[in-house]
Amino acid sequence: MFDPTGFPAVLALLGVVLLVAGLLSGIIERSGTPQVAVFLGLGAAIGPYGLKLLDVGIDSGALEVVAKLSLALVLFTEALTLDFAEVRRHAKLATIILVPGTLLSTAIIATGAAVLLGVSIPLALMIGAALASTDPVLLRALLRWRGLPSDTRLALRLESGLNDIVLLPIIYVAIAIAHTGPGQAEGLGSVLLKLFLLGPAAGVMIGFFAVSALLVIRKKVGIRRDYESLFSIGVCFVAFGAAESMHASGFVAAFAAGATIAALDVELCDCFLEYGETTAELAMLFAFVLLGTSLAWSGFAILSWPIVLFVILALAARPAALWLATRTTEMDGQARKLLAWFGPRGLSSILLILLPVFEGVPGTEHLFHISAIVMIVSIVLHGGSVMRLSGGKRGEASAAAVLDVAPPVSPTPVTPHDHVAETPTSPSLSIEGLPVLTFDEFLAHGREERLWLLDGRSARGWASADTTAQGAARIDPDQPTRSAEALGIPKDGLLGIYCACPAEETSLRVAEALRSSGWRRAYALKGGWDVWVEEGRPTAPIV
Repeated sequence: MFDPTGFPAVLALLGVVLLVAGLLSGIIERSGTPQVAVFLGLGAAIGPYGLKLLDVGIDSGALEVVAKLSLALVLFTEALTLDFAEVRRHAKLATIILVPGTLLSTAIIATGAAVLLGVSIPLALMIGAALASTDPVLLRALLRWRGLPSDTRLALRLESGLNDIVLLPIIYVAIAIAHTGPGQAEGLGSVLLKLFLLGPAAGVMIGFFAVSALLVIRKKVGIRRDYESLFSIGVCFVAFGAAESMHASGFVAAFAAGATIAALDVELCDCFLEYGETTAELAMLFAFVLLGTSLAWSGFAILSWPIVLFVILALAARPAALWLATRTTEMDGQARKLLAWFGPRGLSSILLILLPVFEGVPGTEHLFHISAIVMIVSIVLHGGSVMRLSGGKRGEASAAAVLDVAPPVSPTPVTPHDHVAETPTSPSLSIEGLPVLTFDEFLAHGREERLWLLDGRSARGWASADTTAQGAARIDPDQPTRSAEALGIPKDGLLGIYCACPAEETSLRVAEALRSSGWRRAYALKGGWDVWVEEGRPTAPIV
């Protein structure tokens, strides 16, 4: 029930999360510090162990709302970023990730819970599934590390996108068994029907009609970039609400909606994807603050030797399973080690174990406290490993590499002769009043001056890319000014930025940011990366 007296405090806390996330984002990224650790610390600072401003219990309505919102958004964005063509190409690797990596890990952890903790089979399945989940927030920092082997990056990206939707049904079935009993087939059958039919059907229908409407309206009248980014969140919420209204799983529906959009493989603005990811991340960080007040630390009060052994088993299950399973792949030893080790257990595990808690399943609060211990230990171990990796690299890297703007080739200015035939006339430097050029117009200026061709694709697009335009340098679209300075681009240089958006949204934003910082001749390149490839222009591998 809404409490108007506590609303200002909640709003202020949300504001603090947004402020801290914004102000410390650059420092956190460059230092490699786990973002979640900062927000857990913030929660501890304002909680009963610190300033005593806030204490969130496990029965808090605010915690339930934030947890469900976070999980729905995480599942939606995970599905939205799936590349089904990539999954098909690497079907063997995806199978290894999901069977030994996810299902076998679940079985090992569940068996350990039954033996070491003495819990029932349904409860063991719940904590086994929850602790087999790989946390996307902790994983994101590692995936941005350019030193990560490509095989490891691919495998972790597949795991991040697929494993939660495999684990969620296990938890729902375990909840149903705990409520109805293993012998009551009718009640369990109803749960399975809603879980595997109604929920996915609602998500598929809403995802299909939503993206169809988006494409029609965009083609006929156009859609503003900022509202297209909000559109993605709306799709998630509608899918979740529609399924829940039918007493089906809103979480499965949210994933199905995102997967449907991904499967349709339509051209979407980077903002459509990035805003959903950012919103999900902020919701999760807010949840970390709420948990950090006291709940995240509550498990240490019940520590015992069986729990310590279980925590070790929970963290060792996935590495052992994946290390053995990947022997049949072509991955080298270093890639296998990194893949096996980096399966952090974080908020996604807590969100999953909270589902049976919110459903009132007896004994699940105890499982939550144990899961919180696993989460804290994982943040220390896996987060510390990411810091050590990025820190060691930073000592040898240039400023450009620290910013992830290192060019794939030497950052020498581009010449046009290998890209476009000379034309007798000099092109204009705008299209319809916007700072936009075609590739031919931009490259033709190379006869008169030096050019700077810049790859401005989003961090997600860059991380999954194998090639870039020949002669292009990488510019970080989130920090374009710092990137341009690190690359040593002169203020009077002619800059051409391309992205992968259907209407140059990201490259236009970068060009405008650079212009406001003194690079008055920065232009977005019409058609972006897709046009460069379609026109058969030369590419180079990203190194």
